[in-house]
Amino acid sequence: MINIILHGCNGHMGRMICDTAAEETGIRIAAGVDVDTAVHYDFPVFEHMSDISGVEADVIIDFSVARAVDALISYVEKTQIPAIICTTGLTMEQQIRLEEASKKTALLRSANMALGVNLLIRLAADAAKILAANGYDIEIVEKHHRRKVDAPSGTALAIADSINDACDGQFRYVYGRSERHEARDPHEIGISAVRGGTIPGDHDVIFAGEDELITLSHTAYSRKIWAKGAFTAARFLAGKPAGYYTMADVIGDVLK
Repeated sequence: MINIILHGCNGHMGRMICDTAAEETGIRIAAGVDVDTAVHYDFPVFEHMSDISGVEADVIIDFSVARAVDALISYVEKTQIPAIICTTGLTMEQQIRLEEASKKTALLRSANMALGVNLLIRLAADAAKILAANGYDIEIVEKHHRRKVDAPSGTALAIADSINDACDGQFRYVYGRSERHEARDPHEIGISAVRGGTIPGDHDVIFAGEDELITLSHTAYSRKIWAKGAFTAARFLAGKPAGYYTMADVIGDVLK
């Protein structure tokens, strides 16, 4: 049984993880942490990480907000409990602290926990090694609900970065062409954002060649996929030696 402390248990993703945990074999939420302690579960909820007592845990799953991550890092440094960091928007200082903490315990950080998305990132990089070298243009189109404030999505940027890394950094990113009146530069990746309705998340990676079009796609229908991905990551991380892991490591473990 893997016992989990859920940091941010009363946020949208935190509640989804709580709802999904009952469906998972060998997973137990041992405690939650959230400034909103009004919602009650069958496990204790603490207002701050420093308030936790009497809880034995194998992994921490963090779906909180950036300003709450400092307290989480301090707790991890003190207890050396492995942690999965899903919160985005971290400062450079926080990222450096996480890297330092990973020298003493296992940490995994990802902006998107869905296994399918992380497999898409891997497939896009592999495809780009072949197709970009043969003159295919690359475009990424992402779609999200009307309430999402950042554009492009962190996942779209992660896809672009994986492609660029696989192709020795030859690409620059273009986020709009309405003010440009020139032919497309072959050394660019176009990234477009669509916002509307209640779309949970949709990403297309387009490789456009001469008389040929290849598209890799991922569609999210609910937040549940991120919860299930977090549980897969928790199973992977529990008992791992100190180090800084990513979902690419989880995907690699699944594919063994």
